[in-house]
Amino acid sequence: MSEILITGGNGFVGRHLVAALKARGERPRVLALPGEDTRWLRAYGVAVHEGDIRRPETLPQSMCGVHAVFHLAAMMDVWRPLQDYREVNVRGTENVCRAAIAAGVRRLVHMSSSSVYGVGLGRPADESSPLSSFPDPYPTSKAEGDGLVQRMITEHNLPAVIVRPDQIFGPGDHLHFARVAERLQARRSIIVGSGRNALPLVYVDDIVQALLLALDHERAVGRIYNISAGEVLTQKEFLQAIAEAIHAPAPRLRVPYRVLYTAGHAAERVAVLRRSTVRPPITRLGVAFLGTDNRYVIDRARRELGYSPRVSLENGVRLTAAWYLDAIGARAPLGPLAAPSPEEVRV
Repeated sequence: MSEILITGGNGFVGRHLVAALKARGERPRVLALPGEDTRWLRAYGVAVHEGDIRRPETLPQSMCGVHAVFHLAAMMDVWRPLQDYREVNVRGTENVCRAAIAAGVRRLVHMSSSSVYGVGLGRPADESSPLSSFPDPYPTSKAEGDGLVQRMITEHNLPAVIVRPDQIFGPGDHLHFARVAERLQARRSIIVGSGRNALPLVYVDDIVQALLLALDHERAVGRIYNISAGEVLTQKEFLQAIAEAIHAPAPRLRVPYRVLYTAGHAAERVAVLRRSTVRPPITRLGVAFLGTDNRYVIDRARRELGYSPRVSLENGVRLTAAWYLDAIGARAPLGPLAAPSPEEVRV
């Protein structure tokens, strides 16, 4: 039985990972922000260490005696300047890596993102594709954090594995799936462009599978792995599948990509001029994610890790829709996979 630390373990993916580690007899512990609601973790028998990846002095105690670290904590989906994102996704990542080296951790699995490649590349990206992130604080800082981990592997012998997942969805996904479902139910959903573009998606159980394989495989250290569903749903197919699963009308209105992208740019400029702390209702990154064709090669993960997607995107939509319908029916959090964590909305 191994002690394993998860940064961001109270977030969407982290909660699924905690459950998977517990199921196989490991002893996960979670790094949580001071004041974060961790009652479910404690009730689940998980040790909680308070700390902040932006403050390196808070990390050593949480890593004392651990065999491995999953670094999931990241700033995302909040309207903050690039400097704030870098504090978490770059400098915070460096703090975690240095603390892991000092603690003698045998393996660190860093969850990066397929967004580091950019959008609309015109060809499937593999792990050798250059990092050319979209000009937005989240993908820019994730690409910089990814590059930093690579350098520390080479220069400091950091025993790390980098996992680059597509957009993750599943039960507990308030940040993306639930928002799409809410717009569909409110009849406010639209199709960006033709709707025939491929969306980069992966069900949460499959990213957990990949994270565990990255932990276990003896030759994974120093390697990078793309993780996706291994199949494609177009934007239109994805929206239609969600609509059908939640009994809502599928979107019919198509708006040209360039029109929406220009609107996103204008909305961002207004938010900056007003010094708003609230994300605009439309952004360039949101339009680019929905409206461009993005595909990623997972041959290396299949070959080296034995990764094989287990949940089809259509089944994943049905499972997530069932969670969503239960959640809105209950009008209350549904246990450990319901409420978003401060790790997701702040750090």
